[in-house]
Amino acid sequence: MTEVEATSSKPAKALLALNPGDDAEFQKKVQQVKRRRKTPRPLQLSPGVIYVGHIPRGLFEPQLKSYFQQFGKIVRMRLSRSKKTGGSKGYAFIEFDCDEVAKIVAETMNNYLMGERLIKCHVVPPEKVHEKLFLGSKMEFKKPTQPAVTRYNQKHSSEGLEKTKAKLLSKEAKLRKRLAAKGIDYDFPGFAAQIPKKKGATSDDADLSVCSNDVTPVCTPSILERRKSMAASVVVDDEIVIKPMPDASFEEEYSEDEGFSGLDDTKEEGNVSKEEPKEEEEKAA
Repeated sequence: MTEVEATSSKPAKALLALNPGDDAEFQKKVQQVKRRRKTPRPLQLSPGVIYVGHIPRGLFEPQLKSYFQQFGKIVRMRLSRSKKTGGSKGYAFIEFDCDEVAKIVAETMNNYLMGERLIKCHVVPPEKVHEKLFLGSKMEFKKPTQPAVTRYNQKHSSEGLEKTKAKLLSKEAKLRKRLAAKGIDYDFPGFAAQIPKKKGATSDDADLSVCSNDVTPVCTPSILERRKSMAASVVVDDEIVIKPMPDASFEEEYSEDEGFSGLDDTKEEGNVSKEEPKEEEEKAA
């Protein structure tokens, strides 16, 4: 072993202060400097934001986060959704902890075929990143509720319909009173005109009759039984005799006979008309 190696292998001597009275404070400062050297300084990374468009259906926050985490650490992510329906609008913004990672993701995923769609991806410049771009990104998504729509689509009972009808009529009556108190003479049909009127009691004959305005006649088993009972109760006094239809030859003969008889009648009328003036001349003479 050489002298250099021997000296280097020896432990370093402790540092001493020039003033023996300040040795305690000096040793504290030495320990602080050693600790600073051991802990490395963290790298100051600037975050990068990318835009992801043409997202296929079925990809939401969990799927996007699990897919893009393979490139690097995701700080924030927001999938744009409809406020009315809660459905995806097809684009999202993802923020990575390093802008270099964001550039790599944009180059890799741009025009990437996914679910029969070409993914569009590019880096958003820092000056164009709005302060409220990732607002509510850490909140769990809940589908928006529409109480008015659910009330309208629910099945209404007869009691509920009667209550709503009574409320509407009472509001309408109060409105008419307010208008009359202010001296406004205004008449309108209102909700009372829209309520269907109850039909009066109809006889059995009216039930059996078929309305001509209907597209198809009403023929229920009960109506058929009524008709059978009525047909059985009716007593037939006279028998209906069905005469056979005349043949074509008989019609031709009948038409010829009528033609000849018509000619004879015209001849007789002509003779009578000629004899009448002779009788008148004899009387005048």
